[in-house]
Amino acid sequence: MRRLIGLICLALVMTTSAARAEGRVNVVASFSILADMVRNVGGNRVEVAALVGPDGDAHVYAPTPADAKKIADARLLVVNGFGFEGWMPRLLQASGSKAPVTVATRGITARQVGGHEDPHAWQSAVNAKIYVGNIRDALIAVAPGDAAVFRANAEAYLAKLDALDREVREAVAKIPEARRKVISTHGAFGYFADAYGIKFIAPLGVSTDSEPSARDIAEIITQIRVAKIPAVFLENISDPRLIERIAAETGAKVGGSLYSDSLTGEKGDAPTYIDMVRHNIKALTSALAD
Repeated sequence: MRRLIGLICLALVMTTSAARAEGRVNVVASFSILADMVRNVGGNRVEVAALVGPDGDAHVYAPTPADAKKIADARLLVVNGFGFEGWMPRLLQASGSKAPVTVATRGITARQVGGHEDPHAWQSAVNAKIYVGNIRDALIAVAPGDAAVFRANAEAYLAKLDALDREVREAVAKIPEARRKVISTHGAFGYFADAYGIKFIAPLGVSTDSEPSARDIAEIITQIRVAKIPAVFLENISDPRLIERIAAETGAKVGGSLYSDSLTGEKGDAPTYIDMVRHNIKALTSALAD
């Protein structure tokens, strides 16, 4: 009898959970950073799927039929815009979805790089707040009955982003102005540089798609010396001898990883947007400190 009662209780719990899940807003976000923002605003009233998941690269992403199915089933699609998801129009057409599409960067003025819009606006916490406002409004539009929940969640998250912005500014303020520059193979930190005053300089003659040669390293060493650059983030170098050579010949610190376009898995250094920004500023300040 006790076993029967237990099974009935379990069935009721599962039925209730399923009903709650059915009541959630099914949202598809184009990549992991947006998905994290949607979860923060939507809370337990949303079910979120990211097309490009943790550790993925939206720049080289190839959509699948399963992605078209996700979009077809969604009540809301959230994208970055500024040309970040070049594959999205065809995928959206293939899905046949009639769901509203929210562009998270609406209201942000894009940086221009080489005649193109720089899509990495989330690298500024101030811009991230605009993303959150757009996501909040989009969720309210598709699920007005949960408007109070979305507004409260957004306010709480915006307060965290305000604190994050202050945290980054305070950390940068402790770095001597002459040392606020790094060489980095990432081209994604323009908004961060504009907002917080750390200059990101591309390494001479090095492609992010291939590992630098010994000749490339020699050019980078000259570049570091001439520009007096105190830190280097070169994530496409796997040979530790090349890294050691840069450090030995220039005195520059060689930093670790900076996260730009994607979050990590839950056990990684940057499982959320706030974790990502904190990881990056800690890595930068550690490398640039006297």
